[in-house]
Amino acid sequence: MTLPAEFHDIAERVNNWGRWGADDEIGTLNLITDEVVRRAVTEVRTGLRVPLALPLREDGVQTGMIPGRVNPLHTMVQINQEIFGPGTVACSDDAVTMGLQAATHWDALPHVSHSGRIYNGRPAGTVTAHGGAEFSGIDKATYVVSRGVLLDVARARGVDRLDGGHAVTPQDLEAAEELAGTRVRAGDIVLVRTGQMRVYLAGDRQAYAHPSPGLSVRTPEWFHARDVAAVANDTLTFEVFPPEIEDLWLPVHALHLVEMGMMQGQNWNLEKLSTACGQEGRYAFLLSATPEPFVGGTGTPVAPVAVL
Repeated sequence: MTLPAEFHDIAERVNNWGRWGADDEIGTLNLITDEVVRRAVTEVRTGLRVPLALPLREDGVQTGMIPGRVNPLHTMVQINQEIFGPGTVACSDDAVTMGLQAATHWDALPHVSHSGRIYNGRPAGTVTAHGGAEFSGIDKATYVVSRGVLLDVARARGVDRLDGGHAVTPQDLEAAEELAGTRVRAGDIVLVRTGQMRVYLAGDRQAYAHPSPGLSVRTPEWFHARDVAAVANDTLTFEVFPPEIEDLWLPVHALHLVEMGMMQGQNWNLEKLSTACGQEGRYAFLLSATPEPFVGGTGTPVAPVAVL
């Protein structure tokens, strides 16, 4: 199916190609300036640290719906082995095989392409079987630390979890922003809570995957207007699934990653953060979420921490 005119119209309005130069590989992370980080540090008041990552486990969120994206397989390769001879210090080592987007993760900019292009107009063919992403691989995002803002859409709508198939709109984001009592500003990392993670935590992986609430194709323009640096949420697919426009699959991925050059994250556990923000009465914090630097990676596991 050819991408519809509606998609291309939005793409033209949010496009950031060339904004930070023809050689740029990190897109909206350029918005996280030294001043943005200095201001972010002032959000720390109590020092409360809230982890946002799911455990990396063999029975994780992946169900086989996404080909090749396997849950972690953890293997011991040494167990109390005296590698320097009898009586010496013994070592235990392990190895893991997993999809880099298996659990809590960031999508790198070349994770998707459309019309034969990735971010900044580069050919999609620069992602290869042996080298991975030649441009804008996840290793180029060398540090991701900024002010985080939780937009708790579920709480703003007075529910524990949005219904499966609910498309989060700009109006939903603004209602959550009003609840948060702060305005999303340039360089912020926005975390959108739908409550869908509750389904996975209750043990139903299939229902967690779909149908799922998620971001509407209408939201990229909102993030673009606010100069948001990155967005993550608490679902498997990030955007509403099944899609709101019939047969238009992953349009939000394409608009964020390809057109805007904005990383997005999935499978973030925002439940404890929602509770903490509600108790504290504030929804802005210092967020540390630097990717693992897999060279050429189109995604990476991440263990984010919010500091209130």
